[in-house]
Parts: sequence; C-alpha cells; structure tokens
Amino acid sequence: MKLLGISLVLGLLAGVWAQLNVVRPLCDSPEAEEAALVAQDYLNSQHAHGYKYVLNRIEDIKVYTQPDGDNIYLLELDLLETDCHVLDPTPLANCTVRPKILTAVEGDCDVVLKKVGGALTVTAFKCKTEESTEDFCAGCPILLPLNDTMALDFVQTSLVTLNNMTENITYTLAEVGRVTSQVVFGGPLYSAEYVVVEAICLDDVCEPLQDPMASRGLCTAKGLSNDHTVSCKMFVNLMPAVDANGTAPVVQVQKDSLSPKHGLRHHKLTALHNPHLSSLLSAESAESAETVPVVPAVVDAGAAAAPAADPAAPAADPAAPAADPAAPAADPTAADPAPPVDLGSSSDSVSAEIPHAVMKRDVPVTPAGNPAAQVDPINLVPVCPGRIRFF
Repeated sequence: MKLLGISLVLGLLAGVWAQLNVVRPLCDSPEAEEAALVAQDYLNSQHAHGYKYVLNRIEDIKVYTQPDGDNIYLLELDLLETDCHVLDPTPLANCTVRPKILTAVEGDCDVVLKKVGGALTVTAFKCKTEESTEDFCAGCPILLPLNDTMALDFVQTSLVTLNNMTENITYTLAEVGRVTSQVVFGGPLYSAEYVVVEAICLDDVCEPLQDPMASRGLCTAKGLSNDHTVSCKMFVNLMPAVDANGTAPVVQVQKDSLSPKHGLRHHKLTALHNPHLSSLLSAESAESAETVPVVPAVVDAGAAAAPAADPAAPAADPAAPAADPAAPAADPTAADPAPPVDLGSSSDSVSAEIPHAVMKRDVPVTPAGNPAAQVDPINLVPVCPGRIRFF
C-alpha cells in the first residue's frame, strides 16, 4: 500500500510539474521567430513536389521545459505557397506569395522541435494544405485538377513547342505544378506551370535522365492549344541546397507521379512526419482522413492557478448570500476561464485556445491598491496569435 501511495504522489507531482513548466512566449518574440523559421525551412525540405511555402503567421507557441535543461517547442504555423518551385535555388525571401485571386494555397502545420545545446531540430510535424476560398470572381481563371485530360494535352503540346525551340537537349515532363483555365472566345485559355527535366531519347522514346546534375526547369505555357507561348526558368547544374537537418528535395520522375491524386488541384505539404515521436501534435492540422490519438491536456502556469469553471453551469442566483469579505479575492479572469484543452481530442482542439488569448487582451488591470485581486501579468499580455505577414 505504501508503494502504491508513493506512486500516486509521484504521479501527481509529475502532473503538477508538467502544468507549471509550460512557458508561453509572445508569438512575435525573437524566440518564436527563430523556432518558426527553423520549422519553415524543414517543412520545405520535406516537400519534394510543388512549391516552397513561406511563414505567414505564428498562431501559437508553447515551450515545455525539461529537467535536463533541454526544451521542447510546440508551434502552430500558417504558411502560404509561393511561386518558387522546391527545386528553385532562389532564396525563399525573394519568392513571391501567390495572391488570393490566383487561388492561394495555405498550409496549417503543428510542429514539434527540440532545443539541445542551443540548436533547434524538428522531431515531428503534421500539416494540412488547402486552397483559399476567398476573392473568387466570375470570369477569372479557375484552378484545374492536375490530372485534367485537356490540361495535360495542352501541357504536352506546349512541351513539343519547347523542344522545337531548344538545341542539343530534349526535355520531358517531370511534374505538373498547376494549371488554370479561363473561358474566352475561341476555347479555353490555359496557363500551365510544369517542371521539365533533361531526357535521353532512343528511337523516339525519351526517358528522364536520373542524374542530380541533369538540367531542370520550371516552364510556364499560356494560350490556346494551337496558339501559345512557352517560357522556362532553368536550374542548370544546380544541386538543391541541403538544409540544417541534412535533407533536400529531389524530384524523382516516375510515370505515376504525373497525376498524384485524382481531382487534386495543387501539391500538398507532407502531411505527417514522425507523429509517433510526440503526443503534442493536435488534430488542428491533420488531414481529414487522419485520426489523432487523445492526449492529456497541458495547462500553462497562469491557467493552473484557478480551476476551470463548467461553462454549462447555471448562472449564480442573485438572491444568494454575498461572499465572505474575508475570503481571498477572486481572480478577475475566473469569470470566463479557458478550460484545459485536449491537444488531440478534436479538430478544434488548438483553435479553441486562440479565443482564450484574445479574451485576455480585454481583461482590465486591477488597481495596485488591491494587491489581493491582482492577477499574474502574463495573463494580461496578448501572447498569440502573432502578426499576419501577407494576408
């Protein structure tokens, strides 16, 4: 029985330690920015198809301090697709974010990082990628599925045009990046972006040259099937840069890679990476087909000071006797507390914390003359979400 009692006490102490050792830095603090940029670069390094993504907003950050001095970071990030392909050596800072009117693509990611000896490394992440549904207009170009038959015919026709313009090198299709069409007089007006790779041809049969030094490029074709222009940005003899985590995207051309998924209109970020290494990943960024295990809620030090009230509880009876004036003053935030959030119990698990931070912004500061009613200053700071960089 004594052993059981000691185990229970140790378990309770461990739970209390976990609750009191969660730090909530400002989402726009240098610490958060550093971790977010490491996560951004790592996500792009794991993204072997499509375009690079850039950080748009830090939605939330938690830092779990460890007894050994190493820290674990949990970030919720919003990212936006740029017009730079993952093979493009152009620095991400010089890439242009695709505007909403051209069907912007957004990435929502939960990323877990570990800081050891001052160095941040990504240990797990979970991402969801989707189109922006805003700023659509009648008559504007619409995004087509990557395996649309007529769109692929246009791509192949424009590829023939490209090869007729080049000398000594023949290119074959590596992947389709995106295709749009617009209804005009004379037929659909296409705009296609696709990656080409140097090919080796024998008896009119061309196969992609599986060589990291092979010539590659991103081509854009615009117009009608019988009247179009083609321009390419070539990445000749440029190896993709290896990031700090030792990985780099390499496009492997396979016959089944040209149509990744029926009906898919854009390339997605890698959805999962080592999720089994962390129970901190929530369902906020999970793809709809994925399931996320339920993990115990973790509460920060400010929220642990007072138990969460049941939001379904009835309002207090105005006829009830007044509280004992000798009793400790109530925390002014306790009238509308934020309940502990299960990080993996539902798809709204993370977003449920964001209103909590917004509500804290409106909490009035208690006058200094009433120190018993003062609250922890950290609860008065609008810690998250951070600033929006693009839209």
